[in-house]
Order: sequence, then C-alpha cells, then structure tokens
Amino acid sequence: MAESRHQIFHQLAASDWGGFLKGVEKEGLRVDRNGFIAQTPHPRALGSALTHPAITTDYSEALMELITPVFSSTRGMLDSLRDIHRFVQRHLGDEVFWAASMPCELDGDASIPVAEYGTSNIGRLKHVYRQGLAVRYGRMMQSIAGAHYNVSLPDRFWSLWQEALGDGQSLKDFKSDQYFWLIRNFRRRSWLLMLLFGASPALDNSFVANVKHDLSRFNNTTWHGSDATSLRMGDLGYHNNAQSSLNICFNELSTYTRTLDRAIHTQWPAYEAIGTRRGDEFIQINTSVLQIENEYYSAVRPKRTTEREEKPIQALEARGVEYIEVRCLDLDPFSAVGVSESQIDFLDLFLLDCLLSDSPRIGDAECERLDDNYKDVVAHGRDLSMALCQGGHRSAVGDAAAELLSGLEPLAERLDGWAGGDSYRRALQAQRAKLEAPEQIPSARVTRAMAEAGLGHREWVQFMSLQHQRSLREEAFATTSEAEFERMSERSHGEQADMEAADTLPFGDFLEQYLAS
Repeated sequence: MAESRHQIFHQLAASDWGGFLKGVEKEGLRVDRNGFIAQTPHPRALGSALTHPAITTDYSEALMELITPVFSSTRGMLDSLRDIHRFVQRHLGDEVFWAASMPCELDGDASIPVAEYGTSNIGRLKHVYRQGLAVRYGRMMQSIAGAHYNVSLPDRFWSLWQEALGDGQSLKDFKSDQYFWLIRNFRRRSWLLMLLFGASPALDNSFVANVKHDLSRFNNTTWHGSDATSLRMGDLGYHNNAQSSLNICFNELSTYTRTLDRAIHTQWPAYEAIGTRRGDEFIQINTSVLQIENEYYSAVRPKRTTEREEKPIQALEARGVEYIEVRCLDLDPFSAVGVSESQIDFLDLFLLDCLLSDSPRIGDAECERLDDNYKDVVAHGRDLSMALCQGGHRSAVGDAAAELLSGLEPLAERLDGWAGGDSYRRALQAQRAKLEAPEQIPSARVTRAMAEAGLGHREWVQFMSLQHQRSLREEAFATTSEAEFERMSERSHGEQADMEAADTLPFGDFLEQYLAS
C-alpha cells in the first residue's frame, strides 16, 4: 500500500522543514467621532495610497488597507502589523479606525467616496476600476472590510517535497499543481473558518436601508442573524449575479486562468447598457463580466507578484503560483489589529493539512455541495446541530468541526516538535475550546458583548475602536520607528509625483493599450 502524503511529510527531518512565509493585508474604515464614514481625503501623513508599500486604500478613500512585508514567523508579522497600526493611529486626528468588518453608519452610495490615486495613468486606472464596481454593484458592499492572509512555503521545501513524491515536472509547474491541491481541500473545508473566525453577525440599519433581507431586529439601530457567523460573506456582503454565472474552476492553473480570461473578454448585457463613459468621464474599464481578475470574489486566490503594468493572469501563466491568499477572514473586533496569533498559527496548520490530505478534483456536483455548506455556515453556523453534506452523508456542524480539529493533532505535534515549542497545539486547543463552549465562537461573543453593553452595532464597534486607538497611541514602536514610517510616506509622495510627470500618453490611449495587452 502506497504511503500517504501525511506519512511522507512526517518522515522529513526538522532541517527539511523551512516553515511558512506569511503576510497579512488588513482593511478598515476611517470613521468620524459620530460613527459616520469619513468624508476626508486619505491623510497626507500616511503617504501616497498609490505607491506606499504598507499603507494604501481599497475601494473607498475611507477604506484603508495596511500591508505587512513577508515574514517567516507569526510574531514578526504581527509586530510589523501592530507598528503600522501605531503609525496610522497617530495620524488620524479625531477620526477612528473602525474595528469591525461590517461598516459604520452610511447614507447610501453617495456617502462612500471612491478612492483617488492621482493623475498618473496607473492611478486613474485604479480609480476607474473602482468606479466600475460602483456602477455594477453599488458602493455599499464595497464599504465592507476584512483581513487577507497570504502564505507560501519556501522553494527548499518544494524541492524536497517534489523529490519525496517522485514528481518529474519543472519546479514551477509542480508548485502550481500543489497549491491547487491545497486550494481544492480549502474549498472543501473553508466552512470551518467561517465557524471559528466569522465575527460579523450584526450590522447597522443604514447598511440595509431599502434592502430586502431576512435578518432579525437586535435593537432600533441594528439587525442581526440569530445564528449567523459572517454577514460579510453572505448574500448581503460580497455577492452579485453576474459573477454567479461564472464557473471558475479551482482544479488546476490552466483552467483557472482560462476561465478568468474568458470572463474578462465576455460581454455582459447589463454592463454594455451602462457603457464605459459618462460624457468625458470613464466609469468602468470595460463592459465584460469582469473588468479585471481582481473583481472576481472568492474565499481563496492563487497569487503571483506582478511586475509593473503586468496583469495577474499573465504573471500566473508566466511564473506559476507563488502563494495563496485567504480572503474570507472577518476582522476580529476584539483585537487591536484585527487578527490574533492563535488564529494565524491555526491557519498555517489548517492550510498545511489541506496540502497533505487527499485532494481529488472537484466536479460540478461536489462544487455545488461545497458552496451550499459554506453558505449555510455563514448564515446559520452557530446552530451546531445544523447538518452539512460531508462526502455523501450529512453531519452536524459541531461534529464535523470536531472531527476536522482532531485530525490536525498529529500535524500540530510534529510541527511543535520540530520547532521546540507548543504554539500549534495551543492554537488548535483555542479552536477546540470554541466548540466546547459555543458562547466563545467569535460571532457569539460579538452578539453577547453588544447585549451586555446595551449597545447596537454602531455604538459598540465605535467603543471598541476608541479603546484600540487609545492603547495603540500609547504603545512604543517595536520594529520600525516612527521616523522610518515618515520617510516611507515622503518617498511614496515623491514616487507618485515621478509617475505623474513621466506619463505622456492620454489616458484613453493608455486604457486601449492595457485592454489589448
């Protein structure tokens, strides 16, 4: 009988295991002291949102995104993320960095300013793409925030792993195949992350004004899902009809890039009716199902660092998958930086097990079942008796989760043994504790904290955000000085100015060349 991938992995020596390479992108709204979305420009002291390596904006001018470099340790990554937060918090004036995924008080689309990136062609392209999101889906869903976790394994491991499996492909193709192996199992198990880390069970009235929904009243300013784990990842969050027509295949790189490319070049009648211009103003990049690859919403993405003006598909096809981006994580409102150490260590353990477990290709019928499991846990996951479809039979969510966590124990022990610590076993136990005491599931904690404080979503998140702000403003920087952050901001402004000065091509001609490339 052939050895399993787990058995082969456990035969590796400690010196063969290079550990994880990791980074995080954390979004969050700037909000005024009344709990309303900020109407002010991105603070100049935080640098150029176009070129700053650590501080940028996502969809809205008020939706910041903080980005760490790549680290080989969870502690190093979190120290960096906390330093970026410390710098940001010192330059927000009387504004607040919103601690939750679901937004503050809004007043319709007009209250959500689209991000600006200056007058360079690349800056204008980023702005037009966001205008396209607005005309396609409205701005409300673009005000939602989350955390994206980026993780990879070093080439030394991949070379040893390829040899151990007896694979004769190029290292580039082998890595891509293995990352898609991981992604297939991630698709099968991602519901577990929504149970363990979903933290958006409630939202402000203003988010669903004039919108049909099936939420329950929490108080006069707040709606909630009584058993929901993540409204952010449900039908009120990242969801649209055009993308539901796509059948994105996560079985291998070639079909993934081909399907995305087809979506970028397939016209969608409703978008054609809108057109790409309103007078002289560009309002979307094109009228296809997707303007660009990043418009496709998914819980996980295979990624490759792009070169300037290179498209993600081109980078993936030329150089293969470099890392995995986990995109389904709600902000943890109890954490000053939105994520926690035990969460990151558990994600590493979870993702490695996805790589080491059997991962047959996903057919259409299984794909539909996996989507249903995910949606069910997002909407009703706190009911641990709810049934999931698991490999042809139905299991209660709580039982299925306990079984998955138990299966991670040998791997946690091996990784801790190699590292001479206990961080993976502690991270695993932290998740087991949530099943043993369901009131500790993050979505349940949020609901209980609001109820105990007698506050709605808007007031409670504002209270938590101000608490985090006070503590971060009082802390000393750990790894990057405030002076270095100030230099990074000034350099970024200079880089944006240089890009704007170097552009000579009219934007319309630039966009035509971009679409043709």
